[in-house]
Amino acid sequence: MRVVTGEPQGADLPPRAAGWAADVALRDGGAAHLRPITPADADALQAFHVRQSPRSTYLRFFAEMPRLSGADLERFTTVDHSERVALVVEVGGTLIGVGRYESLGDGVAEVAFNVADAHQGRGVGSVLLGHLAAAAREHHVTAFRAHLLDGNQRMLDVFEAAGYAATSRSEDGVVTLEVDLRATTASLAAEHAREASAEAASMRALLAPRSIAVVGADRAGTGVGSALLRHVLDGGFTGDVTVVHPGARRVGGLLAVATLADVPVTPDLVVLAVPAENVPHVVAQCAGLGVRALLVVSGGFAEVGAEGARAQRDLVAAARAGGMRVLGPHSFGVLSTDPAVRLNASLSPRSPEPGNVALFSQSGALGVAVLDAARRRRLGISTFVSAGNRADVSGNDALQYWASDPATSVVGMYLESLGNPRKFSRVVRSLARVKPVVVVKSAMSPWSVPAGQAVRASSAPQEAFAALLSQAGVIRVETVHQLFDVAALLAHQPLPAGPRLGVVGNSEALAVLAAQAALSWRLEVAPPRTVAPGAGEEEVAQVIDDAMADPGVDLVLACFLPSPAADAVPLARVVVGAAASGSKPVAACLLGAPGVVGGGDGSLPGARALPAYPTPEDAVRALAAAVRYARWREAPPAPAVAPARIDGARARRTVQARQAARSGGRDVLSPAEGSALLACYGIEVLGGDGAHEGQGAGGVAVVLSCGEDPLCGPVVSLGLAGEASELLGDVVHGVPPLSGEDVARLVRSLRSAPRFFGYAGAEPVDVTSLEDLVARLSVMAGELPEVAAAVLDPVVVGPRGTHVLGARVELAPPPVRADPGLRTAPR
Repeated sequence: MRVVTGEPQGADLPPRAAGWAADVALRDGGAAHLRPITPADADALQAFHVRQSPRSTYLRFFAEMPRLSGADLERFTTVDHSERVALVVEVGGTLIGVGRYESLGDGVAEVAFNVADAHQGRGVGSVLLGHLAAAAREHHVTAFRAHLLDGNQRMLDVFEAAGYAATSRSEDGVVTLEVDLRATTASLAAEHAREASAEAASMRALLAPRSIAVVGADRAGTGVGSALLRHVLDGGFTGDVTVVHPGARRVGGLLAVATLADVPVTPDLVVLAVPAENVPHVVAQCAGLGVRALLVVSGGFAEVGAEGARAQRDLVAAARAGGMRVLGPHSFGVLSTDPAVRLNASLSPRSPEPGNVALFSQSGALGVAVLDAARRRRLGISTFVSAGNRADVSGNDALQYWASDPATSVVGMYLESLGNPRKFSRVVRSLARVKPVVVVKSAMSPWSVPAGQAVRASSAPQEAFAALLSQAGVIRVETVHQLFDVAALLAHQPLPAGPRLGVVGNSEALAVLAAQAALSWRLEVAPPRTVAPGAGEEEVAQVIDDAMADPGVDLVLACFLPSPAADAVPLARVVVGAAASGSKPVAACLLGAPGVVGGGDGSLPGARALPAYPTPEDAVRALAAAVRYARWREAPPAPAVAPARIDGARARRTVQARQAARSGGRDVLSPAEGSALLACYGIEVLGGDGAHEGQGAGGVAVVLSCGEDPLCGPVVSLGLAGEASELLGDVVHGVPPLSGEDVARLVRSLRSAPRFFGYAGAEPVDVTSLEDLVARLSVMAGELPEVAAAVLDPVVVGPRGTHVLGARVELAPPPVRADPGLRTAPR
């Protein structure tokens, strides 16, 4: 969930505490605001306390306490935000949860929570624990101690579900928990699982609402609002539909109500197509009713300039304060072909055919193109989301929903920008382990960001973003045409077991063209099998069967030209039938029958659908993408590199002490200081005159560097030293954390990598030691965002080791990384 952070009104908070304020996603998908407590909250805290049931009060305070005394209120609301920290969660300005810790010394703090009765079970306690733990770690608190009554099972469950290492003891009906706050694999997995569940739940109000209200349709039946209402009704939405109009009794054939307050049942989703200046009034009504989500099709926000951007921020803040998610503004809409939903709340007059491919786009114009391409290809769609200005709901939220959506088995995305690439990488890596994700990504540059979408400035090269996607298992393509080429194959055919392609057909020229294309994509090609152009159906079926049965073939491409006496459909029927008999993926080049044939399109009922392509090159490109993805997916997830002899704690102390002594700005370390910092990560800088083993004919000089990008976070880069690499752009990049396989792939992806392995008769160099150096620098880059740049130049890779002969390290105030690991992210 993308969130707004900032200080509560009137608060005089330390900068670090001000940064704790954030919007959060709750377990049921609702939104809430979390912030530090202030003395101004005394009345709100008393009101919260009075609303609590006697049992909840007893479980929190171990005594009956109908009201808080003045002294209690002052003590609870006046904290120093370091030794004593308290956070509150609110919806619509009403407190629904309070959590606090007080330091006991020696890195231990006592922690306690209280959640409003009406909001228990929504994950408020888990949110408070996660944020309090993060604040505690900032102040060197390493453990929480909690005293709970035996009957307080909800809070016991919160601590257990958090995944931290914990011990407990029970005495006289009181359980004392000691919770180690150091992050563990289990605690990170638990936090990510809670985040995924909450964000997926928030999307259900958009993609599977039980009821909808449309605001903005007119009596004349013209305009955007009327089109949306018509499409919802024509699409056969299974839930309740209400139209809101202040002066009409009937709109679009439905009885209208004058205001949202008059809607008989509070809608899950409200669709807004009113002028931008009227949106705040509608949002305020929705907040008071308990609406869960807003689809804002209206334009006139950040895409039109600074004033619109302010209005957009106000829109999101008001929606979040009311516990609502926002899709848009300037969205093209949403679609779901689920028979239990049948939702077309979009500007597309026709719903696509049902299928298993989910689609995401940002701008409305691209939404039109994407849906039209799917329709022409006869590719069935499960759901479609257009994010518009991406003010709140983003591609990350959609990915979380599709991960658990049984109707979706392939995800296709057209991304014009990435607001949080690090979180995108983490979320999509998890999804890609079970469902392929195909992405069209336009150029990543400041001028390519669409109007209305807020993106941090980035100096990272295009290749760094490509590396981020590749590490996450994303299938990146260049065009919408290619997206559907790949999606059609993955949606209807099994993954290949290997790269060995069998080509069959009734044209030797076409088969040779396909084989040549396959070789250019680094597939292995068996000798093509062909039949005569006029071959009958039995011969065609037999040649396909032979390829499918060949143990030396992993995937098959069938290239057939219809004869002058027959059209393409009977030939397609034969190919589809033969392909369905085996377990290997099959693609077809059937001139005259492009798109998806067979399966559920009605042309060839009862058979597994077969993707058909107009040219062999299109088919081969899709097959090669499937091979690369299958290879990535079958490899077990590799852990991040963890080289020995790393003292991250000492490095952290060194950097913090250095920055504390300075007023900010860039800080170039001296050679000795830089070497000392690098030594914390086991990187030795030799310096001197460079007369070390391997610099001459037996070694290869490289440049290894890392830097902190405002958008991507840490980026590691490697290239050969010298002008040739600089001029030819032979530099590769990786985005930490890197696995051992990521490091090996990075080193070998240099075009000049053959020089490491004995090119032109030279002695091979010690690539293992180079990989170890890359791994160490990647760990430093990941752990120390204060390292603005570190350049190791030159680095000489010799036959028996790698030697760093020079280094330059530059520090800067650390940026806020875009994926802090909680259910929040700063704007």
